[in-house]
Amino acid sequence: MEKVGIKDIAQRAGVSIATVSHAFRNPGRVSDKTRARVLAAASELGYTPNQQAVNLRTARSGNIVVIIPDIADSYNSEIIKGIEAVARKRGYSVLLGDTQGTEEREREFANMVHSRQADGIILMSNNVPFDIQPETPIEDIPPIVNGSEFAGHPGILSVSIDDKQGGKDATNHLLELGHRDIGVITGDRHSTSTQRRLEGFHEAMQEAGVEVDENLIIYGMYEVDMGEAAATELLVRKKRPTAIFCFSDELALGCMHSLHAAGFSVPDDISVIGFDDIAFARYFSPPLTTIAQPAEAIGRTCTELLIDLIEGKRPKRNRFILPHALVVRSSTRQLD
Repeated sequence: MEKVGIKDIAQRAGVSIATVSHAFRNPGRVSDKTRARVLAAASELGYTPNQQAVNLRTARSGNIVVIIPDIADSYNSEIIKGIEAVARKRGYSVLLGDTQGTEEREREFANMVHSRQADGIILMSNNVPFDIQPETPIEDIPPIVNGSEFAGHPGILSVSIDDKQGGKDATNHLLELGHRDIGVITGDRHSTSTQRRLEGFHEAMQEAGVEVDENLIIYGMYEVDMGEAAATELLVRKKRPTAIFCFSDELALGCMHSLHAAGFSVPDDISVIGFDDIAFARYFSPPLTTIAQPAEAIGRTCTELLIDLIEGKRPKRNRFILPHALVVRSSTRQLD
């Protein structure tokens, strides 16, 4: 049997979704007659109101939970640093939920708000760990902020850079150096950051009048091992790339390791550009050209927004875009 939601109740009662939400959570905003109709429809459908959002506002734990795919990832560690700094300043403790990319673990950590072990969630994934729909009212969603990805629900606050423009900037850098046969090693193809960086790559190539060779695009995950394996694949393609755009610095690290192992020089034989500007990108051999994300600032902004939500203060907009920058180092060069 399908789960009954407030949309079903609204249809049965002949009222709007917002009216149903108010009938359960803010009875004073609807007439007694309307509320009675809503409650009758709910009873007929066997609906039990979700008290999660109410609970979160009436009993605080002083904790926030960060749901993150991989704590060991260098980019994520910078975000955690920013989260910890703001949380401590504002009197909250941080609970880290390392999901290893599994939805089951995401939901396990998200359930901490149900049990009141946490007051809100910072989500570093594009998967919403709740059973909600795009039309679900904000009042029925616990305090949650999406960092670096976009979870899809229009009411969930998100903090990121403009990934599409970042992908475009990285590609334009290679194009300006004379490269046309550009390989790409992506992150998870379901990730919004991957999708938008790839959009930027395609747009830059199209604007430059350069045809994209789909055989030079390797879809993977944001992992060092993936960068190594993908670079090995690119080297045996019929047309070998003169430059490789990696969608993260860790992918670039694996890529460069593979190129060196195969006897290729970076950038003399193949240029490599990354994405993130993790702390040790400048210590790669050679130092890595990359798109810098303000990871710590993303973490700080997510936490400020989340705690504001927990304390009943909602911003006027839902999306927050922070600046990125192209950092040119020694891993890319002008094509002869």
